[in-house]
Amino acid sequence: MHTRISSSLLLLSCVFGAAVPAAARDVSGTIVDESGRAVPRAYVRALDAAGKEIAGLFADESGRFQFTITDDDCRVEASLTGFTTGGARCGDAQPLRLTLGVAPIQETVIVTATRTETPASQIGASVTAFTAADLAERRVPLVADLLRSSPGATVIRTGAPGGVTSLFVRGGESSYNKVLLDGMPLNEPGGTFNFSALTTEGLERLEIARGAQSALFGSDAMSSVVQLITKRGDGKPQASGTIEAGTYNTVRGGASVAGRSRGIDYSFGAWGMNTDNREPNSAFTDTTLSSSVGAALGASATLRGIVRSQLQHNGTPGQTAFGRPDLDAFFDQTNTAAGVAFDQQLTTRLRQRANYGFTVLHQQSTNLVADPPYTPRYGNRVAPFAFSDFTFDSFSNLHRHHASYQADVRLANDAVHGNQLLTVLADWDGERATLEDRLGHAATPASRDNVGVAAQHQAIWRRLIVTASGRVEHNDSFGTAAVPRVSAVAVMHEAEGPRAPFGETRLRAAGGLGIKEPTILQSFSPSPFFRGNPDLLPEKSRSIEAGLEQRLAADRVRLELTWFDNRYRNLISTRTTNPASFEAAYFNIGNTKARGLEFTGDAAPLAGLHVRGGYTLLSSEIVDSTSPSSAVLQAGRPLFRRPRNSGFFGVNWNRGPFGADLAGVFIGGYVDSDFSSLNPPILEHDSYTTWDARFSYAIVRAAVALLSIDNLANADYMEPLGYPALGRAVRAGIRVGF
Repeated sequence: MHTRISSSLLLLSCVFGAAVPAAARDVSGTIVDESGRAVPRAYVRALDAAGKEIAGLFADESGRFQFTITDDDCRVEASLTGFTTGGARCGDAQPLRLTLGVAPIQETVIVTATRTETPASQIGASVTAFTAADLAERRVPLVADLLRSSPGATVIRTGAPGGVTSLFVRGGESSYNKVLLDGMPLNEPGGTFNFSALTTEGLERLEIARGAQSALFGSDAMSSVVQLITKRGDGKPQASGTIEAGTYNTVRGGASVAGRSRGIDYSFGAWGMNTDNREPNSAFTDTTLSSSVGAALGASATLRGIVRSQLQHNGTPGQTAFGRPDLDAFFDQTNTAAGVAFDQQLTTRLRQRANYGFTVLHQQSTNLVADPPYTPRYGNRVAPFAFSDFTFDSFSNLHRHHASYQADVRLANDAVHGNQLLTVLADWDGERATLEDRLGHAATPASRDNVGVAAQHQAIWRRLIVTASGRVEHNDSFGTAAVPRVSAVAVMHEAEGPRAPFGETRLRAAGGLGIKEPTILQSFSPSPFFRGNPDLLPEKSRSIEAGLEQRLAADRVRLELTWFDNRYRNLISTRTTNPASFEAAYFNIGNTKARGLEFTGDAAPLAGLHVRGGYTLLSSEIVDSTSPSSAVLQAGRPLFRRPRNSGFFGVNWNRGPFGADLAGVFIGGYVDSDFSSLNPPILEHDSYTTWDARFSYAIVRAAVALLSIDNLANADYMEPLGYPALGRAVRAGIRVGF
């Protein structure tokens, strides 16, 4: 009897046990790289004993993931382009911590393109990031010189470091680049930004997203957005100091301290550079102060404060290649940005961010002594008349308030529906300015408020990513405008294992509209010779692009080819309104276009060796001229100071205590003007190539000897005509760290 009952119970257990599913349970964890930093948006999946995927989703922007399984005998794997796959058993201690090894050509996380932490492989737009390792290895003091090795970018400086420095991207004007510091705009109202004193000191990363980006960033983001990410402290306190000295009486140095303790991270630094440069009255002094403090508010929120100041003074001798230098003119600039940011992960599906920033920009351009007249000459070219100096003393006092709120809502996240992330945001900019003519005892006050609201939807699957965004911008100068943007990435081929010779193939495309408000002068100037126009329309851009990226040789080689086509319209310039009195006013009178190809490549053939390079072909044309009478600005001509051919090359090598970096930039011929009435005139600029070299040797663990050589081949060239660039400059020094 007992045996029969036991057999019956066993039979019932088998029958009903087969119908009862195993208990469901959650598996959660974090994806990190080898340094312990979170890796966002890696694809995480659970595989059963047969290797079949039973659950899958994307980690969030902080590298966290969680899904439900019913099979304990499974394995969790995480993968992302540019990393090796990491894994663990489902039954391991929770939460899991999956570490992804870095591939020879590693992935970069970009914030600027989507205003969320996004791997570059999931972005449809063209982006370039200079990481902390890049900044440390290349040791380029000025941001503008670092941007020379970005595809599609041309930097023009009036002479030696300290001269007015402009950035042109894909044929756009120099005022078409929005410059941000941790999300805070640094541009003058209307987009103008002088890169002359902006240093790489105190930065964790620098990003540039090319193409019209106004759908997320509003006015001024016409051809690119350049964002500076401030360094943050982590781990035990670390202090470092650097001192270098060399040719042209150059001295450069600074000190910093950073760390994290009891939920508070901090980073403070001060750096300075002084140089006489080559030309009389061209000495340059630059000081950078940077600080960042972040505090954890519980387990899900942080509060951060940031302050950065750039102080500049330099002489402005003028076009010394064509005549005598101006011996008393100078330029002063102080640019201070301070901000506070709040970031909170409210739930697993909802994250909110709010920030406020205040930027103060003081600029003074002065020439109080009228130097003797001179006749410009260059070689056998001579101007038909003498040029006279004139005195001026102008001062600009610009204040900019910026407030922003952003909410990121995760609508879905699974293998079928993908990762659906909705971002909604609102920005406010309060622009206040006073433009003074101190010699004329006149001041022009101006005030303008701009409000923008935007939404972005990112739909992410393993082999397809689509991002769509749109913005409505209300500007006190031009009224209301709407700007959309859309991009897509398609993975056409996945690598078949970590050692596959033929790696991932990605196709991407993007298109959008850009807008730019008028400058303060263009809207408010009272001068009869360049009178402001309150009815100006915004300048606009339309940009489209398509690209192909291929990884090869087990992620040791990455090649990328991009085609782009840009249109710029409603360009603002002056038009004469009274020929008898030379009166003029600002109007929307120009249209231009630019299209081209960008080719870039990276290779890491050996441990410690990294080779990089790029080439840009730019075909540009003035469609409607802002100055039809000018020989270089007539319709049908290529755009001013935009080279048709340009490129860069670099190689970095680290072996034991030794480190070396060699970087070259090639700029082909471009349209320019001597602006000195030379006869015959100079209307074309010759091509030139420059090389910079950096060497380091670790004497001991805490001390590294440094050698820097700018313009290694001592090339004799000018960027704008008339302004000789600096010759070979050598600096030697030491860096110590504790």
